[in-house]
Amino acid sequence: MAKNKGKGPTPKAEDRHWHGKRQKARAVKSARRTGTPTIGPGARGRAAEGASRPTGRPAGARRANGEVPELVTGRNPVVEALRGGVPGSALYVTSGGDDRVRESIQLAADRGIPLLETGTNELDRLTDRAVHQGIALQVKPYRYAHPGDLLTGTAPLIVAVDGITDPRNLGAIVRSAAAFGATGVVVPERRAAGVTAGAWKSSAGTLATVPVAQATNLARQLKAYQKSGCFVAGLDARGAVAVADLEIASGPFVLVVGSEGKGLGRLVADTCDMLVTIPMPGRAESLNAGVAAGIALYEISRLRS
Repeated sequence: MAKNKGKGPTPKAEDRHWHGKRQKARAVKSARRTGTPTIGPGARGRAAEGASRPTGRPAGARRANGEVPELVTGRNPVVEALRGGVPGSALYVTSGGDDRVRESIQLAADRGIPLLETGTNELDRLTDRAVHQGIALQVKPYRYAHPGDLLTGTAPLIVAVDGITDPRNLGAIVRSAAAFGATGVVVPERRAAGVTAGAWKSSAGTLATVPVAQATNLARQLKAYQKSGCFVAGLDARGAVAVADLEIASGPFVLVVGSEGKGLGRLVADTCDMLVTIPMPGRAESLNAGVAAGIALYEISRLRS
């Protein structure tokens, strides 16, 4: 991931040459808003959203939120997670197993993940009686960054996601953020995908290099970024400006990507300085959120270079 060299604190918004453009952009955005959904993929994509297979968790544990471990269960899911570099803290195995179990044990040993032999009843209890096939990988809890920590260098590039619930899409966005030099990704604390095993797998390991922060209130955090001198643009089909023409993206910038089904929330969209779009001359009516974020970040990276 490309890193910006620090050259002092980020100037306040009112001290930047584009401050007047922000006010004009807000007026244009307000006039053009029609209530159309954002970059969601339609009914087919909405069906896929949230369709990721649930994984077992220790009895009584809360859902994965960076504080409690997640358990990936089953021979195929476990070996795929280990192949994908998902960080584990323990591999639970009952006696016996096939080639997938043996490969999982070898991968865990190569990475220094403790191997714990356990009985079937104990593994049933640990996984809340999920279908584990005699094996489970305990994933290390993810430690989220503070949203303010993403303001690095003189021209930070931050990706904010609004309401994306599929961890695979979050992982894909993190992968694009790493490829195009973003300083980090910020996600809502509630009603949104967090950093789970599924996100680790789809990020292709880039979650180890790109910090992800959680915001209690995303709209409030976007306002904080604006006060710190960042221009905030929401990716939306209603946008008045194409991403490729957004020259202001060369400075401190936040790109907001909406959920697949509902797009940007109303408060988040209202907070953005401008709504931008990806022109699509083809027949597709919309793009998956992960794909749209990748295209937008490519154009922003081109403008910033």
